[in-house]
Amino acid sequence: MIAIVNYGMGNLFSIYNALDYVGGNPRIVRDPLGLDGADGIVVPGVGAFGSCMSQLSRFESSLLRHFQEGMPMLGICVGMQVLFEESEESPGAVGLGWIAGKVVRLPDGVMIPQMGWNSLSIKRPVEMLDGISDGDMFYFVHSYYGLPKDKSVIAATTEHGVEVTAAVIKDNMFATQFHPEKSGVKGLRILENFVRSTRC
Repeated sequence: MIAIVNYGMGNLFSIYNALDYVGGNPRIVRDPLGLDGADGIVVPGVGAFGSCMSQLSRFESSLLRHFQEGMPMLGICVGMQVLFEESEESPGAVGLGWIAGKVVRLPDGVMIPQMGWNSLSIKRPVEMLDGISDGDMFYFVHSYYGLPKDKSVIAATTEHGVEVTAAVIKDNMFATQFHPEKSGVKGLRILENFVRSTRC
């Protein structure tokens, strides 16, 4: 079973349907206890960083425990941004801090939010990007992006006026700024890779 964290800020049904399509046996979880017994956890996110962290706080200790125990985890969009320590979007709000660094606004002079398809540049060969090639297109909707202090966690980038962190990996956590559940066949391939990782 793959638990989809319902903390009031996610695009739950799109990711549920996509995971179900690839055989992930998803379940929407509204309580931290619902994470126990899962084979993997998905943290989606839509909205502002501060609001997401406020709603996610009741899951925080349970998520950290499962992360430290090695459970495969997938963050999507703001579900990736909350892995960082802080965000320019919500000054004073504290992120999960699993990745050292901050979330910054896209530069002036480009379309904000970035909304639409953009190509990936793969920086690290990782299991979650198996079957994905440089130039493959994915769907983005965001105004901010993560800047990790340790660049080695960056799995892929995209260009939107600046090099934008598109995917990060740290231990058993993989996260994307784009929406794999809205990215057609290639997005489904990433979700298939995640489902496979939960069964190893």
